Amino acid sequence: MPPRQTSPRERPGQGPEAAAGDAGAPPILAHLAGRLRQRRQELALTLRELAELAGVSERFLVLLESGRANVSVVKLEDIGRALGTSAAALLAEGELAPEEAPRGPASGEAGAGGVLVALLGLRGAGKTTIGGRAAARLGVPFLELDGLVAARAGMSLAALFEIHGNAYYRRLEREELARLADARARGIMATGGGLVTDPATFERLRRCAVTVWLRAKPEDHWLRVVEQGDARPMANRADAMKELRALFQARRALYEQADFVVDTSALGLARSVDRVVKIAREAGRRDATRSP
Repeated sequence: MPPRQTSPRERPGQGPEAAAGDAGAPPILAHLAGRLRQRRQELALTLRELAELAGVSERFLVLLESGRANVSVVKLEDIGRALGTSAAALLAEGELAPEEAPRGPASGEAGAGGVLVALLGLRGAGKTTIGGRAAARLGVPFLELDGLVAARAGMSLAALFEIHGNAYYRRLEREELARLADARARGIMATGGGLVTDPATFERLRRCAVTVWLRAKPEDHWLRVVEQGDARPMANRADAMKELRALFQARRALYEQADFVVDTSALGLARSVDRVVKIAREAGRRDATRSP
């Protein structure tokens, strides 16, 4: 995927300029600072939002992301869990790859169970933001299917589409979903907006996951993408909003096949997260009662 642009929501110390403080930091703190920024931006979290989730001060996170603060292992683990990962993963060497799906019973919050909850919706539905926060609340992995496909291909999604095209992407998407199903993956997963248009892939997803459509008004889809700093929806396309409405209508019947619908326009962010958490807990309890 192309690098995420700095959002207007971000305050000083949140965006790319925060990297300036890394230069004089000890190597391990500079490494940690970069990993924290990367993961937080993947989840589209502001510093204030992450501070609330992790139970630390916003000022402390500013210092940590600029490589100017030491952090205890316990506090770093709290921050890692709020980001849907762990202290060990944040400190590890190499790329911060999409989190692999664990095997076996869930180790997260009681009631979350060993189920996979898959979030559906158009771009801008809130799948990454809501999914990341719900996973952090539950103490389970947050997965992004597009990220897993890119890792499987060994290239960014933009390069994958440019070089190999949509058919190759769909093939890798089916293969990666099959891997997750075979591994009995658990957690919260954000899916690509077009997954529902591939009947075989959508049916496989519905068999291995609890599906949730994050529904929103087309206007909200548009505004959320733009607020994230992405101007592509309107670039050189006078009829972009009209196209978005048409796409919404074309896929609506497919999205409505999901097990649950969460109206994010009506509920807002916090209550939408609450609803996804509740769905995951209840699904986990049902799964636990069926397990031998």
